[in-house]
Amino acid sequence: MNNDPNRCVLEGVPRVHFYDGGERCPEDIILPSVMHAILEYLGESDYGCRHCLARNPDCTILCTYAYLVGVSGAAAFLSWKDGWHGDNVDLSYMAADVTAPERHILRAVGYEHVPVVKEEGRDNAAFFRERIVESIQSGMPVVGYGVIGPPEAAIIAGYDEGGDVLIGWSFFQDADTETEPSGYFRKRDWFDDTERLCIIGEKREKPSLEATCRAALQWMVQVARTPAVRPEPDAPEPYRNRRHGLAAYDAWAAHLLRDAEWPAGDEATLRAHHGIHDMAVGILAEARWYGAVFLAQVVEGFVAGPGLRGAQAEVLHAAACYAAEHDLMWDVWELAGGIGNPEGYLRMADPATRRAIADVIIRARGEDERAAAHMERALAPLERT
Repeated sequence: MNNDPNRCVLEGVPRVHFYDGGERCPEDIILPSVMHAILEYLGESDYGCRHCLARNPDCTILCTYAYLVGVSGAAAFLSWKDGWHGDNVDLSYMAADVTAPERHILRAVGYEHVPVVKEEGRDNAAFFRERIVESIQSGMPVVGYGVIGPPEAAIIAGYDEGGDVLIGWSFFQDADTETEPSGYFRKRDWFDDTERLCIIGEKREKPSLEATCRAALQWMVQVARTPAVRPEPDAPEPYRNRRHGLAAYDAWAAHLLRDAEWPAGDEATLRAHHGIHDMAVGILAEARWYGAVFLAQVVEGFVAGPGLRGAQAEVLHAAACYAAEHDLMWDVWELAGGIGNPEGYLRMADPATRRAIADVIIRARGEDERAAAHMERALAPLERT
């Protein structure tokens, strides 16, 4: 930071971005990745990365990103809105309360937080600016939803010109984005593109590992088992005809079987629909893989030992189901010619290919349902032998 009253920048906040290689694992689920970067910036010694152990050699959580994917509920999340929508992977639709994922994360890692939304009758631009400036001056980055690109989480790490310009990292900054020498984006006229904020507050005592494990599994089961989070007819439009969890697999598979929506001679439509499908495959593969890692690394939070049975075994069975689901997504990619195949969209014009893919998605649904059942049994009262 510096002493300029019109400019304050928190230097050294780790960059967040879609995976482009390197020693660190993919972190393409945006909110957990943003929170991971903030925890790393804050020097939280309990949270590490097994591929960068020199950073936190005594950490208790070896894969922070997997931990945040788990506690946020992203590990169990899938959404599919009728039609072809690019926001099917947006965690905002996980619950009726759009702040639920951040709330679960910050409770697990031991931080207070205040959601800031636009309210009628208030000068929201001035209020947002005031809260951002206050947080940055206290040394705490802010999570802004939007700023650059869609209303996904971004890191606000500073401001310039008294707050007219925001500075930070976004998954959606690109070569045309104005930047600082550090690589941070610079965004002027940011308010209209910023849907809401998450102001991270004081550190507090974290729940016990056991309490965190049980809360996370209860939340993951709820996410998987809830077919519609806003079922009322007058729900906001983005929620209407949107299926969640286990029901989303059925909706996804059904869309693949609508032959009229995959016209062989319409390249633009094929590319658009394949892009949405392929994004869902990638995010589901990543979510379930890190979900498996999360379950395996927190299993010790469930009591076990002589005279007790069941809980730890059920958690590990759930982890195995998630790992199997991850592998099934690779089968989906292979049916379209392999991951990253530039002509994958052309293969999707073949009804036989899409039927084979739909069959794999339904198999993945079976693994997901089994994972939820194992987690439910792990949460059941302990049985004594």
